Amino acid sequence: MFEALDIAGSAMNAQLLRLNTTASNMANADSVSATEAGAYRSRQPVFKAVLRDADRGSFGVQVSEVTQSDAPVARRYEPGHPLANEQGFVYRSNVNAVEELANMISASRSYQSNAEVFNTSKTMLLRTLQLGQ
Repeated sequence: MFEALDIAGSAMNAQLLRLNTTASNMANADSVSATEAGAYRSRQPVFKAVLRDADRGSFGVQVSEVTQSDAPVARRYEPGHPLANEQGFVYRSNVNAVEELANMISASRSYQSNAEVFNTSKTMLLRTLQLGQ
């Protein structure tokens, strides 16, 4: 029973990081920079399954890294913009708001599902303990 709590808890932590990363991407979706290198690039966490305790066969989910998108950033001609370079261009982030919204919905549902697994496992564990009374 405790393994189910561990797995669900680690998955909830991973999805929480995914939600925070998505929120950061959305917050920077309209950011601009004077250089292409300085433009904000979308970030995504990479999950991996891990064996937490070989003796118990306990597994979990862990974020192995947070990758940065290599999609091109948009260059826009705005000579009046305070961050425009010498040629009058600003570089916008490569965040796709529609993809980020879908990612946020998916992460939120995954988090809710894992929370339900956690609560159900906790209830079953408590009822099992009550049988001994």
